[in-house]
Amino acid sequence: MNKKTLVAYFSATGTTKETAENLSKALECDIYEIKPSVPYTDSDLNWTDKNSRSSIEMKNLNSRPKMIEDNFSVSDYDVIFLGFPIWWYIAPTIINTFLERYDFSNKKIILFATSGGSGFGKTVDNLKKSVSDTCEITKGDILNSNPTLERLKVWVKKF
Repeated sequence: MNKKTLVAYFSATGTTKETAENLSKALECDIYEIKPSVPYTDSDLNWTDKNSRSSIEMKNLNSRPKMIEDNFSVSDYDVIFLGFPIWWYIAPTIINTFLERYDFSNKKIILFATSGGSGFGKTVDNLKKSVSDTCEITKGDILNSNPTLERLKVWVKKF
């Protein structure tokens, strides 16, 4: 059986988007952008401001930023490469919104991220709380510097 693959991603500044687009090309698969209902501004992303939108969301791990409603269906996919920037050592809480919106039962999710300096931290443990027990979440890698198609083709063979 051929497994159908998807690259899904959230990108606030465009960095993760570039990596996701290249990964989708390397895998020759569909791509889906996780879009917040209200886009993030530069001031929203100011991690040095305790009152910025991203700081407030990340202080409350039960925060679930709204996504744009669309007709997307995850049911056709077996393997999902899920990308996002690392915020405060975990995925932004909009990733939990995405995982809780759809049924990922019996799916394999492979995480990839971009980061200004931190690693995955407790990302996997945090995201597992948003999916069923039959969903496998695998820690991938931090993929900074917009890796080439060739590098990504080699990287995906690990999974």
